[in-house]
Amino acid sequence: MTFAFDAYVTAALFDASGRAAFALGDGTVRFEAGETVAAHDGAVLAAALHPTGEGLVTGGDDGRLAWTRTSGAQEIAKVPGRWIDAVATSAASGLIAFAAGRELQVRDAADAKFTRAFTHEKSVADVAFDPKGRRVAAATYGGVALWYARIAGQKPLMLKWAGSHVASAFSPDGKFLVSAMQDNQLHGWRVADEKNMRMGGYPAKVKSLAFLAKGAMMATSGANGVVIWPFAGSTGPMGKQAAEVGYDEAAMVVRVAAAPSLGWVAAGLDDGRVWACDLAGEKIVPLKAEKGAAVTALAMSVDAKRVAWGDEDGNAGVAGVA
Repeated sequence: MTFAFDAYVTAALFDASGRAAFALGDGTVRFEAGETVAAHDGAVLAAALHPTGEGLVTGGDDGRLAWTRTSGAQEIAKVPGRWIDAVATSAASGLIAFAAGRELQVRDAADAKFTRAFTHEKSVADVAFDPKGRRVAAATYGGVALWYARIAGQKPLMLKWAGSHVASAFSPDGKFLVSAMQDNQLHGWRVADEKNMRMGGYPAKVKSLAFLAKGAMMATSGANGVVIWPFAGSTGPMGKQAAEVGYDEAAMVVRVAAAPSLGWVAAGLDDGRVWACDLAGEKIVPLKAEKGAAVTALAMSVDAKRVAWGDEDGNAGVAGVA
């Protein structure tokens, strides 16, 4: 199944029912059955699955945070004059976090009156919840700030490392936090004791990372194949080498997606191709063989049976893996 949306594909996601949805640069959210909902007056800059599993939470350059379902879009928050370009949600706690400039804000999907705001010295580039949805990480210049999402008037735990941090993710057990940096490397911390981990050697900037195999592995973009880091054990990837799957000297992997509980990973390339791989058998399954614009959005269903993708020219698709 393929689509021609004629707008930059910001995000592709599967909802709790397994349906694919696409958030676009023209402000709409498109669902695979054909529904189109105008969510923003401008571009969608970030999207995440709503805590209920139904529909998407989207942030736009119109300063609005919206919950978009096939029935329509509902405004959750508004920050006039600022872009909302990072969004994270937690099914465990029902919380929604988003970044607007130097501010990280938190909302409760079940309580419209709940609001928290945490300010940083520099702009927040990405936000991520821990597995329980109690703490939220804000990637910024100089490190990642860790906040308790519901507590007002606090000082964050600052996991420091020089440079600009642009993306972040917690391991599924909450023991590790990994940040992608502006300068072709990752940096990680063991949260309990703030021990640092340098994870370098990338030929390009890492734009995408995903944990899989119940947290035993983490996949990233930023190389000619998918880079796989080992995370099993109390020390995670410390002192260990990464592996590379699907190496192709003619293209770079720019997006990755995974099935969190399984050993499947999907890759989106800068030449438009998409493939999936079962790491146990190391068999590459081509999903989109024809070349085109760079892939900008990628998602894998939780059962690893479907992959959705979109590119910078507005082409998108959904394919069965097996």
